[in-house]
Amino acid sequence: MTAVPLSDSHGSSHFDRSDLNSRPTVWVTGSGAKRVGRTVAEHFARQGYRVALHANTSREGALETLRHFEGQGIQCMATQGDIRSQESMEQAVAKIVDQFGRLDAVVHCAAVWDWSPLELTTEAQLRAQFEINTLGAYHVARNAGLAMVPQPQGGRIILIGDWAVARPYANFSAYFLGKGAIETLVRSMAVELASRNPDIHVNGIMPGPVMLDPSITAERAGRIKQASLIKRHGRPEDIAQAAFFLATQSFITGVCLPVDGGRTIWAPDEAESVAHPTYQVEK
Repeated sequence: MTAVPLSDSHGSSHFDRSDLNSRPTVWVTGSGAKRVGRTVAEHFARQGYRVALHANTSREGALETLRHFEGQGIQCMATQGDIRSQESMEQAVAKIVDQFGRLDAVVHCAAVWDWSPLELTTEAQLRAQFEINTLGAYHVARNAGLAMVPQPQGGRIILIGDWAVARPYANFSAYFLGKGAIETLVRSMAVELASRNPDIHVNGIMPGPVMLDPSITAERAGRIKQASLIKRHGRPEDIAQAAFFLATQSFITGVCLPVDGGRTIWAPDEAESVAHPTYQVEK
């Protein structure tokens, strides 16, 4: 299909909109379903990026999103594959470069979120969380980064972690083991890839709650809101804006940006955060 220029309510971008082939390309993993990844893809598309979607099991969702984007005149393609597979991710990146000729940014949103009491957590659960949330992120970053090495413009890679690795809560030990490696992976990949092309930058986003599960009660949603310094729920758009910011910076690499409404630095009950042994809470 032939794409038409997109309406842009967020200001002009840094590339020539008159030449569609000069437009940068973003690959957003986990963008098939109507979750954070899709919102990220939509945000980059509004800025004029060509979009490569990705799904594994949610193939129908990816095709629906593809049709939705094409209906808006967005240059778009879909990739499919298990992020746990090195070969699958290598093939997905090759497909993007073959079709669009370049890969400028990657936002890795694909992940699994599961919980289990410590007493019931199995080795299989540990392996599943690690393979998807850690090994999958490694395969995506490695293959996308190596494809960016020969590009004069380099590229930007954004991995998604979790704010709560700094303050983990109970019943998610397997999940935090998998997500806890993202900060190390960001720093390691930033060094590895910059040593091959200094215009490749790798950063991370550490989101707070940005998409509450429909099963959460209004009372619990209210408590989550009050646990934020800015007293509002996070939104997928907050992650999309942060990802675009990192994708367009030229002097930031190897860092993880909390996008959490202040949850990392603040406990809802101030007294609960005081760890000095002589401190007494007045009742």
